[in-house]
Amino acid sequence: MIRAGIGYDVHRLVPERRLILGGVAVPYELGLAGHSDADVLLHAVKDALLGAAGLGDIGKHFPDTDERYKGISSMKLLAEVHKLLNNHGYIVNNIDATIVAQKPKLAAYIAQMNSNIAAALDIDVTQVNVKATTTEGLGFAGQGEGVAAYATATIASVQA
Repeated sequence: MIRAGIGYDVHRLVPERRLILGGVAVPYELGLAGHSDADVLLHAVKDALLGAAGLGDIGKHFPDTDERYKGISSMKLLAEVHKLLNNHGYIVNNIDATIVAQKPKLAAYIAQMNSNIAAALDIDVTQVNVKATTTEGLGFAGQGEGVAAYATATIASVQA
C-alpha cells in the first residue's frame, strides 16, 4: 500500500541566527527563528512523512516546549522520523519539496539538500527532489520576512 502526506512550514528571518535549509548552512545575513535549528524545509518534509503514516506532526513528536529539542539539528530529527516510520512498517518512496524564499538564491545548495535528505531516510538521492522559488516580491517571503516550505511524501507499507 502506498500512502501520501503533505507538509508545510514557515519561519521568520531574523538576525544572529544561521540559515539552515535541508541540513545545509546557507551563507546569508539572516537565519530562521525557531526552537530547533528552524530548518523549514526539513520541518515540512517530516510533517509530510508523519502525515503519510498517520502519525501526527512534528509538534506531537518534538514539541517546542521540550528543552531536549532546543537548538537541535533537524537532520537528527529527520533520522528519528525515519526510525519511527520503520517501526510502524513503512519505507519512504519519495520526497518532493519546494522552498519559498526571495533571498538568498538557493540553486547552488539544492544538490546537497537532496543528498542530506536521502542519507537521513536511507533512500537513493533520485527519490528526493528539492526545488526553490521566489514569490516575485509578494507576501512575507517576497518581502524577505520569512521562508516557507512545502513537501509531499509517499511511503510504502512493508507489512504483508
